[in-house]
Amino acid sequence: MKNVPGRKTDLSDAEWLADVAAHGMVRPSFVPPPEIRELRDVTRYRKTQVEARVKEIQRLEKTLQDAGIKLSSVASKVWSQSSREMIEAMIDGERDPAVLAQMAKSRLRAKIPQLEEAFSGRFGSHHALVCHQVIEHIDFLDRSIATLTADVTERLCPFESAVTILCSIPGVSRTTAEVMISEMGVDMTRFPTSGHLCAWAGVAPASHESAGKRHPAGTRKGSTWLQRALVEAARRASRTKGTYLSAQYSRLARRRGSNKATIAVAHSILDVSWHLLTNGALYDDPGARFFELRHDPAGEAKRLQRRIEDLGFEVSIAPAAA
Repeated sequence: MKNVPGRKTDLSDAEWLADVAAHGMVRPSFVPPPEIRELRDVTRYRKTQVEARVKEIQRLEKTLQDAGIKLSSVASKVWSQSSREMIEAMIDGERDPAVLAQMAKSRLRAKIPQLEEAFSGRFGSHHALVCHQVIEHIDFLDRSIATLTADVTERLCPFESAVTILCSIPGVSRTTAEVMISEMGVDMTRFPTSGHLCAWAGVAPASHESAGKRHPAGTRKGSTWLQRALVEAARRASRTKGTYLSAQYSRLARRRGSNKATIAVAHSILDVSWHLLTNGALYDDPGARFFELRHDPAGEAKRLQRRIEDLGFEVSIAPAAA
């Protein structure tokens, strides 16, 4: 769509765009229906609230570290039921490490001696003020996230079947399915093929070819919100057991690295989503042995035999008894 360089003005650009559009050379952008756009606004704002909550917990940890309170060195996370009760006790004026350690609950009670050592800090009045404000902000964010989640659930009632379909894919949680629907909708006819959807989302390989040579170009620019949700789903899918997506991640991570393998799995998740939403079917996992079974067993055995012989060993292969 770019005009001939050297004569670029706002007026000439407008004339050129009008001429290009009149000849049907401009493809329309994807604009979801109003109900999807409204859902998108709510899910995006919910994501910002979740990120703000994470930052507040990190700020709480920073304040405790500044006071010499090494709670995160003993507890698995700084924000839990036990941790909150201990921090609120310090805010109220309790400084005795033994008393604070006795507030531990569940499995944390096995670490009471370590907790007593962790609370031997210099928690002052300004630390108490900051922690009090941080906890109040976290409580506010929790209420805000719960309100937004309830609204998202209500708006998704007409698309509950699509949520069920997407949640059948390994690694795709309900929250991820909500984000996917809010970003790309449920009408897959807007994308001619699954490749168009993956390119629009920014998880498809970009193209950079010059003088007959192809160069690495990373991924295309696309929907940042959808891409982030897909990457989170891909990382969860890579940790599943006995699934196609985990096998795909393992194969690619060995050769191309973790990041490229994650993007490839995210591409597969979105590609599968397009087909499932188009056909209205649930996900049927091919299994972790899909890549092994698609090869000819006899040919694979010969390849392994040659590999062993190249290492300086002799080997003979015979078919197993039925």
